[in-house]
Parts: sequence; C-alpha cells; structure tokens
Amino acid sequence: MKIVIDTHTHTIASGHAYSTVLENALAAKNKGLELLCITDHAPEMPGAPHYWYFNNQRILPRFLHDVGILRGVEANILNTQGEIDLPNSSDQHLDWVIASFHEPVFSPSTEEAHTEALINAMQSGRIDVLGHTGNPNYPFDMRKVLQCAKDLNIVVEVNNTSLTGKSRKGSDTRCDEIVRLGNEIGVYFTTGSDAHFCEEISKLDKAIDLLTKHQVPEERIVSTSSSRFLNFLRLRGKATIQEFEHLY
Repeated sequence: MKIVIDTHTHTIASGHAYSTVLENALAAKNKGLELLCITDHAPEMPGAPHYWYFNNQRILPRFLHDVGILRGVEANILNTQGEIDLPNSSDQHLDWVIASFHEPVFSPSTEEAHTEALINAMQSGRIDVLGHTGNPNYPFDMRKVLQCAKDLNIVVEVNNTSLTGKSRKGSDTRCDEIVRLGNEIGVYFTTGSDAHFCEEISKLDKAIDLLTKHQVPEERIVSTSSSRFLNFLRLRGKATIQEFEHLY
C-alpha cells in the first residue's frame, strides 16, 4: 500500500510542535508525498493560534517544494452539541477539517456523551474527518458513530502516533476494533502521522499495517491517491481547487 498524502500534521504554530510549514513540506517531498495537509490545533487548545491564522492560510502557495498544500485545521470538539472552536466564517477558507477530542478542551465524560458529541459534530456539516478516535479516555458507541460516518461521508482517521504508544496510550486495541468494524460498515479511512516535528512527516507504518491486517480496500483509503483524496473533497461538497486541477 502506497500512501501519497499525510492528512494530519502540525507546525510550530500549534504551540507544542517544532517545525515550520516549509520544513514540513520539504520533509514531505523527501519522503515522496504528493500532498500535505497542514492541520494545526484550533484556538481552544492551549498555545494554539487565533482563528485568523486559519482564515489567512489562503496566502500559502498551493505548492511548496513541489508538494501540494491543503489548508486545514485540527478543531476541538467543544461539547455534546458537537460544536467546534472556529467561527462558521472560517469554513470557506479551509479544505480539510479534522475534529478531535482533547483533554484540555473537552473533559472525558461518559460513552453516551462522547457518542452524542461525535454524531452532532458530523451532522453539523462542518467537519471532514474524525481524528484519533482510538483514545481510550473517550469511549463511544462504535457502531453508531461509524455508521453515521458512513452515511455522511465522514472519514475516520487511523492515527499513527496513537498506535506507537507515544501518545494516547492504550489506543491500539480500540483502533484495531474501529478499523475492523469500520471496514465491515464501509467507512472511508485516512492515515495521519500527527507529526509535531518534520522528521515524523509520513511516518505511517503502523497505520498501514493495521489497514492491511483488516484488508481495507484502497479505494476506501483516501490517502492512497491524490485523485481519490481530492475527489473525496468534492464528494464532501468542497469546491475544486484550481491549482490541483491536473491531479483530479
């Protein structure tokens, strides 16, 4: 399985990451990626930038070091209503919106509360992908959430950092079940390194191994093809990115 996009990466703007956009783009080029999603933490995460940072990503060139740049965010799910920590006015400026639980923003609660929050976030129409869902601090009704993701064309991320045990310890067992059940239901998956340093860009080995283990078809892994990924954005109702027209 060849992965040509890293769909979850952070820059120094996130406040606890250590590389610039240019350094990440160069690392992506050196590792053979075609596209790179810049997904810094949204404002409610301690140390994260103001929402203007996300709205102003339009100044970024669409290609850096010959790698296509997607303008994104890792937004925080704020409450059981599924609200995220960016104003609606930001949506038009973003290609790719990850929604995740983070302990400093949404205190771990009950399975019912987590399930409600995830479903409402998806139903809001504002998010494209659920980030690091294997976190054992946030159990949820997997079948309900994954069926909702399938019905609404929301991607489920397989987060490589979660699988390494360096962060969100204990995620591996839940990730295995999410991929198994998600494959049965027919959800779309993506692979994110969750890189917080440029050397981690495209480190996706454990995510690839898990998707391979459960024999997830490549046509349902949006990060395996630039065309597949960009056309998925169209499926999500996003406008064609003119600079990437040759990649569709």
